[in-house]
Amino acid sequence: MTAPADRSAGPSGPRDKLHGRKRGRRLRTGRQRVLDALLPTLEIAVPEPGRGTFDPRALFDPPPADIWIEIGFGAGEHLAAQARAHPGIGFIGCEVYINGVARLVGEIERHGLANIRLFTGDAARLIEALPDASVGRAFVLFPDPWPKRRHWKRRFVGPRNLATLARILADGAELRLATDHPDYLVWMLQHLLVRDDLEWLARGPADWRARPEDWPQTRFEAKALAQGRRSTYLRFRRRPRPAPDGGRGAG
Repeated sequence: MTAPADRSAGPSGPRDKLHGRKRGRRLRTGRQRVLDALLPTLEIAVPEPGRGTFDPRALFDPPPADIWIEIGFGAGEHLAAQARAHPGIGFIGCEVYINGVARLVGEIERHGLANIRLFTGDAARLIEALPDASVGRAFVLFPDPWPKRRHWKRRFVGPRNLATLARILADGAELRLATDHPDYLVWMLQHLLVRDDLEWLARGPADWRARPEDWPQTRFEAKALAQGRRSTYLRFRRRPRPAPDGGRGAG
């Protein structure tokens, strides 16, 4: 196998709606060999749209204490570091760029990380297939800003995906986002701050200008800093859901 299963139109449904490239330069022989051997054991399938949800804890043996997800993990260094730091958590990483997937698979083999599973299709399909309140933390770090106005509809952070993320986050769960693109930062805040189910945890500029200690740096972030671009770190918390009876006690 040289790549994940083809998701072309066919009996399993339409092609995933993916934006951005799926492959870069040819993988080295050793990295390709590791990818071929391990990706089939790590890659997950999700139900087709409209065909229900799946239990993410069932992907792991034993079932983890919680599930965290990362959307667009790039080269995977942040995800691998989080998995090493939290061995009792089950991680699901989503990335379409196969070179980045190959790097992370190499880290999984190198460190013996048994608490990571991968999805290499459209991230919207992954989050839509997760059950309500099933995720304890979600990361959307340095998503493609699609800076041209005609491409804004491709931005991952938007009303539909944010509504789905809010649905799958457990009460009190964190949504963490980062960007080095000033216009996309404004876009993110415009779409996040209007939501009544997500609370921004920042109390001052230091809370979003400095990367928290438990937030490992990525190579993309390091490259941005070297080029003079400062990153912004956003932390939102899922507000408690209203009680089914509106919070009223027994009459």
